[in-house]
Amino acid sequence: MKIMVAIKRVVDYAVKIRVKPDKTGVETNNVKMSMNPFCEIALEEALRVKELGLASEVIAVSMGPAQCVDTLRTGLAMGADRGIHIETQTSLYPLSVAKIIKALVDVEKPGLLILGKQAIDDDCNQTGQMVAGLLNWPQGTFASKVVLDKEKQIATVDREVDGGLETLCLDLPAVITTDLRLNQPRYATLPNIMKAKSKVIKKFTPQELNVEIKSDLEVVEVTEPPKRKAGVIVSSVDELIDKLKNEAHVI
Repeated sequence: MKIMVAIKRVVDYAVKIRVKPDKTGVETNNVKMSMNPFCEIALEEALRVKELGLASEVIAVSMGPAQCVDTLRTGLAMGADRGIHIETQTSLYPLSVAKIIKALVDVEKPGLLILGKQAIDDDCNQTGQMVAGLLNWPQGTFASKVVLDKEKQIATVDREVDGGLETLCLDLPAVITTDLRLNQPRYATLPNIMKAKSKVIKKFTPQELNVEIKSDLEVVEVTEPPKRKAGVIVSSVDELIDKLKNEAHVI
């Protein structure tokens, strides 16, 4: 069984985000980029499944400009067997990404598709659900535990919901999106980093996959959130109640 994992190149989580002067987006030039943390978790889970002997191959997929190859190399250094790069300069929104993944699934025929539940740049949390709908595959989102049964061809997924944990039993092939508590991603070792340089990365364009890239969304303006005012220390409960009632108007 093949496992396909989608990974996204995003601004590193430790970088302070800056809005462009023309307010068309966030600044990405000369900014450290890295693999989306939720995608790292998805890739780690796929590698663990393979190490248990339940999968034969892990394929990492990334979409975007040529620099995405660096992110794919990181995935290959972690242990993915090969990579696929969908090269495009166009901004990709969740539905377009889902359509591209569906087209790749039709080509590669994986038995399991694992994605991060969301990306830390747009926080959409939509791609996994959309691609499951397009493929008509069962889905387990926000997975905190995944157990595969190769003989029965099912995946048991514990997922986090508001009331606690929900357990789903999915027939394979299926789509799973990963939550933070699923695992702790491994670091790429130096030997694996060297090996990753010789691993295959196949390139496609959306046009070659017969996918039309278009969006129903338009970014009108990007602005920074308003800066928080300094807090106030009050001397008594009565003063706190007075401020909440007469200044904040919340009681």
